Amino acid sequence: MVRAAACNYLIPALTLLPKPMESSLFTRNANLIGVLGITTTSSRRRFSSASKISMSLRAGIVGLPNVGKSTLFNAVVENGKAQAANFPFCTIEPNVGIVAVPDPRLHVLSGLSKSQKAVPASVEFVDIAGLVKGASQGEVVRCFEDNDIVHVNGKVDPKSDVDVINLELVFSDLDQIEKRMEKLKKGKAKDSQSKLKHSLFKEDAEKAALEKIQQALMDGKPARSVTLNDFERDSIKHLCLLTMKPIIYVANVAESDLADPGSNPHVNEVINLASDLQSGIVTISAQVEAELTELPSEERVEYLASLGVSESGLGNLIRSTYSLLGLRTYFTSGEKETKAWTIRAGMTAPQAAGVIHSDFEKGFIRAETVAYDDFVAAGSLAAAREKGLLRSEGKDYIVQEGDVMLFRFNV
Repeated sequence: MVRAAACNYLIPALTLLPKPMESSLFTRNANLIGVLGITTTSSRRRFSSASKISMSLRAGIVGLPNVGKSTLFNAVVENGKAQAANFPFCTIEPNVGIVAVPDPRLHVLSGLSKSQKAVPASVEFVDIAGLVKGASQGEVVRCFEDNDIVHVNGKVDPKSDVDVINLELVFSDLDQIEKRMEKLKKGKAKDSQSKLKHSLFKEDAEKAALEKIQQALMDGKPARSVTLNDFERDSIKHLCLLTMKPIIYVANVAESDLADPGSNPHVNEVINLASDLQSGIVTISAQVEAELTELPSEERVEYLASLGVSESGLGNLIRSTYSLLGLRTYFTSGEKETKAWTIRAGMTAPQAAGVIHSDFEKGFIRAETVAYDDFVAAGSLAAAREKGLLRSEGKDYIVQEGDVMLFRFNV
């Protein structure tokens, strides 16, 4: 098994999939490029009224060969069956698994409401074959020394790996922009007289955005570093540019480095790189994650405490992803079930209701809302109501992290 001590780089699974799949969910919906194999994504429709919003997260684990991608996948994904071996491309076909988002609040609420079941939010992980330089794809950055584990480039150099990743992503976006600009040029010259004014305006906005981004890419800067107005940003969303997505670097370290990752010079190098690139970073030990899967749930907290940490790597990764993507969690809780729902920060009560069902948003009347801590202190929704902790919120209410909500609607 590959030893856990690597720094991995997350990127959208889109670039790693065969050509026929380039328009897959990963391509259209990926919101995050990451390190350590995970390209976490969330998908949704626009914040329009009466629209069902899907907030499922998808993450593609990618990177250079022998950096611990399959080991991490096996550790964090229940029933993960990826092969971990000391040779490149041992994972030929993508392995897909779904994991629950760790959230102890869910089980507390479920117990208080005496729910028949608790339904957590979920993340879909895809383990994809290792990549090599020149593939115009993405890869993981290795940050550990081990003579028994062969590095595809013959040496461990996180900065070099990151440079390769960024360059490949830039090349991919440049190619897409050049093709798109050529289509715009031909299309506008051919039938500009028949186009509506708003269509011409949209094309002009897209062209302006593409020219700005193209120049940034030529200067070695990601598309996300370019300042765009709302019209320009909306006009290029359909291109799903890879360098437009935020990035998380996942430093996969040895067990001995988990409590103090700053003692690992490779991790420090990636921390500095992540800061320069305005990216996130989390530290994980795939070795520890693998060992956690072998322990009963009641022993996991004790084991983590013995290592000097309070949270699993999976929990840390997902929490950091939520933070970077601006995601929040609210709950519904009753005798039938207690369920965690993922939304974007800033969503109003009707929009949050639309995550459950479009009818909830269409016919929204009000939301009976109580903060998680107040719910727990009261002991039940009924008790919270009696104590005046349950509020009646209207259409303009911005849902807060941890809100427990009961929606009233009429359709």
